[in-house]
Amino acid sequence: MKPHSARLFRPWTLVLILGMIYLGVILIVNSGDPKTFVTLGDCFSQCAGLDGEACDDDEGYDGQFAYYIARDPVGSPDCLDMPAYRLQRILLPALGRALSLGHDGLIPWAFVIINLAALVIGTALVERLLITDKTSRWFALSYGLFIGVFMAVRLSTNETLAYGLVIAGIWYAERDRPWQAAILLALAGLAKETTGLFTAGYLLFYALRRRWRDVIRLAVIVGVPFAAWQIVLYDWLGAVGIGSGGAKATPFEIIPYNGVWRIAFDGGLLVFLVLGALVIPAAVLPSLWALRYTLRDLRLGPPGVYACLLLVNAAIMPFVPFSTYREYLGLLRFMPGLVLMVVLYAARYKHQRPLLYSTLWIVLLLFLVVG
Repeated sequence: MKPHSARLFRPWTLVLILGMIYLGVILIVNSGDPKTFVTLGDCFSQCAGLDGEACDDDEGYDGQFAYYIARDPVGSPDCLDMPAYRLQRILLPALGRALSLGHDGLIPWAFVIINLAALVIGTALVERLLITDKTSRWFALSYGLFIGVFMAVRLSTNETLAYGLVIAGIWYAERDRPWQAAILLALAGLAKETTGLFTAGYLLFYALRRRWRDVIRLAVIVGVPFAAWQIVLYDWLGAVGIGSGGAKATPFEIIPYNGVWRIAFDGGLLVFLVLGALVIPAAVLPSLWALRYTLRDLRLGPPGVYACLLLVNAAIMPFVPFSTYREYLGLLRFMPGLVLMVVLYAARYKHQRPLLYSTLWIVLLLFLVVG
């Protein structure tokens, strides 16, 4: 390979190529219909104000809700299973409507462009962060080819955009540009509320160092627009968006990892053995490893910023709702923050074995072949 070609062939280019091939195959298989990217279901396409519990028809998938919001923001609540919960993730629908100029047929294309760009740029920034820590750029594929963000491009869900903004925020924070980092984290919170874990991690980092000015700045820049939008939703719909999921979601657990063990009681031993073989190595073991090392860092003194970010993303995993653990793709869509921070933390602190193991998350792309 020529030196110039070597410079061009990088993780982000591989992610771009594979992403375009995958999207192209999906489009061909579905007779060129771009609405396949928003996975419409017969149930909610009727816009009859159903909550998901009353659906006897095909329910579709979550990307349809972003489509309905982008198509008709004011009239969308009747098309959503839980209107306030779905509408709190307003950024992707807003960008999709703006990019498509409000044309229904262009909205799915707009979502694909936005999410694919976010995935590629996010992967490129992870590369740069790894290089800064003198680690191979190719470990960026553990994030870029993680099914929780890669599949989100095809499904038009919020994860790829939300975590792309988080990565950009980390990039600016690492370059001591806190205002830009805070604005990006605020946007991420309006894309998907679970990215608030990164804001919590930075607040923990600043508080442990008594950097109160940084605490106030971040809390205000991220918290005010998020709270204001929740107030708008409450005034409009009579409910705030914060919750454990859409229709049929169960609450966050109190007993650690109870969402995993409940699979056996709900579906039986065979279901538990099958799902457990997927869930435990993909989610439980990485979160236990992360908790072990980050809590050790916390005991030894004020931990580094990556330790704080990993700690909060790992600490939520034992309490993830049963409904999320039960739906494997839903769990993978919940996990990008954990995956990202395992890679960045292991790279910074030279945990070579976990860094190598992180590449096993790429194996989950085999589900795309099965699908």
